[in-house]
Amino acid sequence: MRIALLGAGRIGQLHGRLVAEQPDVDEVVVYDVIADNAAQAAAAIGGRVAATVDEAIATADGVLIAASTNMHARLVSQAIDAGKTVFVEKPLAFDLEETVALVDKAEAAGAVVQVGFQRRFDPAYVEAKRLLDIGELGTLYMVRLIAHDHTPPPDAYIPVSGGLFRDSSIHDFDALRWLTGQEVVEVYATGAVRNFPVFARYDDVDTGACIFTLADGTIGSHAQTRHNPLGYDVRMEVIGSKDVVCVGLDGRTPIRSLEKDAPVLANPAWDSFLDRFEEAYRLELLAFLRVVRGEIPSPCTARDAMQAMRIAVAATKSRLEHRPVRLDEVP
Repeated sequence: MRIALLGAGRIGQLHGRLVAEQPDVDEVVVYDVIADNAAQAAAAIGGRVAATVDEAIATADGVLIAASTNMHARLVSQAIDAGKTVFVEKPLAFDLEETVALVDKAEAAGAVVQVGFQRRFDPAYVEAKRLLDIGELGTLYMVRLIAHDHTPPPDAYIPVSGGLFRDSSIHDFDALRWLTGQEVVEVYATGAVRNFPVFARYDDVDTGACIFTLADGTIGSHAQTRHNPLGYDVRMEVIGSKDVVCVGLDGRTPIRSLEKDAPVLANPAWDSFLDRFEEAYRLELLAFLRVVRGEIPSPCTARDAMQAMRIAVAATKSRLEHRPVRLDEVP
């Protein structure tokens, strides 16, 4: 099959490499608004450069979108119009209004869209869900989510990111829905600028926390910072009446225990999402190739992405208004 890769930044380069490694992918056609990026990415994987988006997708079996967030909706819409199976990195679109419009368009057209929430494919996340689904954890009491970036994003990215909850925490919001099979009905969120004043200039925060109430009464919590001096740290704890399990605690977790008999974690610590979740990205793209072949339905639909965006919007509203926000306030 032939895959069109739209966007050749760092995540696009990873996706291109992982897809090009698969034996049933005959060609990867690369387009980027910066021609040098496309040329370098194509050369690294033995792909071909396209001069335009239309040229890239014209003969493609599947379209893989890893462009900047503000381009997602337009490129997804263009791929849908061309009748292509689409993979798009999160978020589906920049804001909720644009997301809803794109979901309506995709569903009306019967388009197949997969959105890139890679934690659904991480082996430890998958195992936690399996244990919960078969009853090994018993009654679910709480899900605790932790996400700490190693370094904050570039200053120029912050005003176009959509804010902490829509840009980054949205991964955890999706993971919470997917793991539990429950919808969030209420969220209370807070945030602060603790170390990087540039966030305050755009009414954003570098540190945030949320408490969730799920439809069945389960409690969720999420804490995130834009900076962890030791490395990239993403974890999930699932607390049930029969067992308690943790995802993301391994020899490369960037945390230092002060207990005298605690094991010393190995080096190097995880540096970013690219190394921490590379296996998840690979499995996610293998699933996308199966979607392109018509073997399975989309494992993360446009509507799933819309629900995660609604949680992010509710969390942002809660932070700004200093009150709990019910999801039914976010149409």
